[in-house]
Amino acid sequence: MRRLPPVTYLIIGYMLLAFGWWSVLLLRKNEEAHDAQVELFALQMAVQREIDKPADFRATEAYYDLAESFRRQQNMIIGESVLLVLSLLGGLFLLFKSLRKEISAAEQQRNFLLSITHELKSPLSGIRLILETFQKRRALKPEIQEKLSTNALVETDRLTTLVNDLLLSAKLEQAYQLNEEQIDLGELIHEAADTVAMKYKSANIHVDIEADVGLVRGDRIGLTSVAINLLENAAKYSQPNPVIHTALQRGGKGELVWEVSDNGMGIPGREKRRVFTKFYRIGNEDTRTTKGTGLGLFIVKQLVEKHGGQLELLDNEPQGTIFRVYLPTV
Repeated sequence: MRRLPPVTYLIIGYMLLAFGWWSVLLLRKNEEAHDAQVELFALQMAVQREIDKPADFRATEAYYDLAESFRRQQNMIIGESVLLVLSLLGGLFLLFKSLRKEISAAEQQRNFLLSITHELKSPLSGIRLILETFQKRRALKPEIQEKLSTNALVETDRLTTLVNDLLLSAKLEQAYQLNEEQIDLGELIHEAADTVAMKYKSANIHVDIEADVGLVRGDRIGLTSVAINLLENAAKYSQPNPVIHTALQRGGKGELVWEVSDNGMGIPGREKRRVFTKFYRIGNEDTRTTKGTGLGLFIVKQLVEKHGGQLELLDNEPQGTIFRVYLPTV
């Protein structure tokens, strides 16, 4: 995230110092006024023969009244100064918080535009190149035709997945309706793991499903999206040799506990909450090498919560990330 300009901190520092200095000056002026008042009262009482000499004034009740009034005024000045400084700091904190939120939203929007442009441009360019090849070279060998057709279908699936994620993320924020049915989650996880393994050939995916783990009631398309997103993220951010473990078992309260762990780069502590934000991706889009739009974990969290479940993000040991999903059983 971009930092505020240094001049901003200089202005804030100047304002705080100014408030402090004005408070000191006001305290000094009040003290000078008190000393002048004490001296005046002492002279008046000496002239009126109420005391023998001005120095005796400090032993009178009038002096104690003046001293008490002076202490109240000093305390009032200090209290108001502290209140003003705290009010200023509180206002600046809220202003900074709002400003940082705006900056973060602007950066997320920029990152999203950059990533979505790349995600759209890359498959479209690939499909265009394949079509141009077919157009210019009509007499291609059957094996080459099959390879090009397969590549075109892969790029088309990539575009379809991107469009579906965009549509799903929009629905999740408004009125997404679950098409509920009884689902064998273990079978669904196996299918998702096979799908991801075909896409990421170097990924070593271990699936451990507890016997007779039970069924869940939920949306098959939604839970499939959760499984594929979690497994794809694990493979994508654990290159070049992803080792992924996914396990499903019953928890202590009867719920299903589903875990996906990897040996990737991990997620810094300060980023753990933000990765579930729509369009948010760790790092800078200008230097990023991994593909994505920042929608995957947002979709996962929203779908898990709509199924009445919970999602946890933990660190793996010695490195990597663990996503743990809790889902109620039928």
